[in-house]
Amino acid sequence: MTTPMTRTERIDIPLRHPVFDGHFPGHPIVPGSLLLDLVLAAWNGPLVCVSIVKFHRPVRPGESLTLCFAPAAQGPAVRFRCLRDQEPVCSGLLLPSVTRSP
Repeated sequence: MTTPMTRTERIDIPLRHPVFDGHFPGHPIVPGSLLLDLVLAAWNGPLVCVSIVKFHRPVRPGESLTLCFAPAAQGPAVRFRCLRDQEPVCSGLLLPSVTRSP
């Protein structure tokens, strides 16, 4: 995997999604799994695994986030940060996926 240039994208959290019915009724928040799905969809690069992730603040349906990808200090890893109004909501590290032969 080649190290990508720094890039920024906007993520719009869907206002309605079936996962909100159970997470949490009347006061929905975006589950971490949905947020990571949106990060990986925006990545749109070579297959990766999420090595590290930290959720800093809850995210609500309908919010817009800024997603930043930047090369990590060493190796082929890529750092990501999701921001809402310049405040981090999640961050983490993407690593190249390891393919194993049978």
